[in-house]
Amino acid sequence: MARSWLDIPADSGFGLNNLPYGVITYGDSPPQPAVAIGHYAFPLGLAAEAGLFDGVVEEPAAVLTAPTLNPLMSAGPRVWHAVRTRIIDLFESRGHAAAVQPLLLPLPRAKHHLPFAVADYVDFFSSRHHAENLGRIFRPDSEPLLPNWVHLPVGYHGRAGSIVVSGAPITRPHGQRIPPTDTEPVFGPTIRLDVEAEVGFIVGVPTQIGQTVPVDNFSDHVFGVVLVNDWSARDIQAWEYQPLGPFLGKSFATSVSPWVVPLEALTEAHVAPPLQDPPPLPHLAGDHWGFDLRLRIELNGTTVSEPPFSTLYWTPAQQLAHLTSNGSPLRTGDLFASGTVSGPEPAQRGSLIELTWNGSQPLQLADSSTRTFLADGDTVSISAVAPGPGGTRIDFGSVVGTVQSR
Repeated sequence: MARSWLDIPADSGFGLNNLPYGVITYGDSPPQPAVAIGHYAFPLGLAAEAGLFDGVVEEPAAVLTAPTLNPLMSAGPRVWHAVRTRIIDLFESRGHAAAVQPLLLPLPRAKHHLPFAVADYVDFFSSRHHAENLGRIFRPDSEPLLPNWVHLPVGYHGRAGSIVVSGAPITRPHGQRIPPTDTEPVFGPTIRLDVEAEVGFIVGVPTQIGQTVPVDNFSDHVFGVVLVNDWSARDIQAWEYQPLGPFLGKSFATSVSPWVVPLEALTEAHVAPPLQDPPPLPHLAGDHWGFDLRLRIELNGTTVSEPPFSTLYWTPAQQLAHLTSNGSPLRTGDLFASGTVSGPEPAQRGSLIELTWNGSQPLQLADSSTRTFLADGDTVSISAVAPGPGGTRIDFGSVVGTVQSR
């Protein structure tokens, strides 16, 4: 387990075993990549300009001073490992303290930006518990899962342009919906605004059109992991999704956490995926794993759910393999998300539509108010942690959004 000359609290989830990447500004400085360590941000642009990455990667300024993580992400696993190894060395060896310490910035004073330029966005539907819950809600007299669900990771293409960083306000969307007592559609603000607690994976290394990515090659392409809240207007979604699927009920906003946990930091969090029955077809078989992430959803400060990501039926490697199985190319900055993460217990459901069973069982919050779906002014925070080496904790930070009216 790595130890640092920097005073890092023993219970910090931003220790040397994590080093998540973000993009920050500080005062009037331009956006630049940084890593979080303890209570500080370590600005990689300033460090590169100070020569601290000379000889580690070719042209470190081009990779580490850009306003997004995309140049670093596209450089590939060899560079990712070299940069991470160098950062660990800078904070382990006391001989570097004099050069590093003046560059450190207090985390609370850093302004976060969307850490990567999003190329494409794909959202999956990979939690069996979530899929079965929705099936029981909407098709109570039928099997909860549709026949294709156990054969492939179901997904849809989202809208990359409406992905926002944590803290951005969420404007209540307008759209067509059928009021509960009517049979004809009206146009207006959604009255069933929901959250979806998800985990997202960011592609660094692209592929060419026609190329596929086997499940064994997942780590050759995926740079890191973020938390995702795929806000959903359930009434708009219910009216529009047949026969082509989610559209305006999803595309108004998707929030991501500001820190990208590198895939290399999560080796201690690998877990065997749930048993898949029937066995997946050959293009979805191979060496793959799930992740032991423990999510938490808070609504106005009240914890309403703690979904376990380890129960996800279709693993991220299978999602990526399926995404590319038709030859669809990957681009640096592609984001693919897990879909809502729900566990087997009621207190592990990852959306309000499940937690309130489509509004029939309201939640009571700490202030004694109740909710079925989100009200204007509500603040939702989704956080997560994972095990690190030697009993340490890998912290993902949080993805936060507050609902406002148009």
